Amino acid sequence: MTILTIDFEASCLPRHGRSFPIEVGIAGGGIARSWIIRPHAAWAGWDWTAEAEALHGLSRARIETEGAPAAEVLAQLAAAVAGCRVVADSLIDQYWLDTLAATEGVLAPFAIDHVSMLLDESGADEARIAAAMARADADYPARHRAAADALWLSALLSGLSSLGDARALAPVNRPSARVA
Repeated sequence: MTILTIDFEASCLPRHGRSFPIEVGIAGGGIARSWIIRPHAAWAGWDWTAEAEALHGLSRARIETEGAPAAEVLAQLAAAVAGCRVVADSLIDQYWLDTLAATEGVLAPFAIDHVSMLLDESGADEARIAAAMARADADYPARHRAAADALWLSALLSGLSSLGDARALAPVNRPSARVA
């Protein structure tokens, strides 16, 4: 089964208040696609922190201007990952997918597995994981944007050869070493 990695950026971390997704990215085989999400009316009054904005570099004005409607992002994301196993390096990504789906009054169209499941399935030892992490760090040093973080995780998984290399994702946005 093709493995795609996913990452969300958000208005803040849930420990800082009610958090909503502002960007989602998926990656596999060294290519990525991402969407900026326009805030949905259901999220009015939810929290936004300067700390989160400083990490991802997306201003509220930018996501309101450049973002696609939540329903459109959800539909395109579901279509892009159809038939794939979707993996994230944080359990919170499922929360943001659920929050995105809730805007349409539906359940999330897919589940997100945590990377630890794949690491366990591969039987990777600490040395292999550390080597794969070092390679991912070297290949994708820019972080805290959804596509860049998904590319990093995809590179980590590709570095563990028994997990394979997903190549099913069409290149839409190919982030460079510097993701704006």
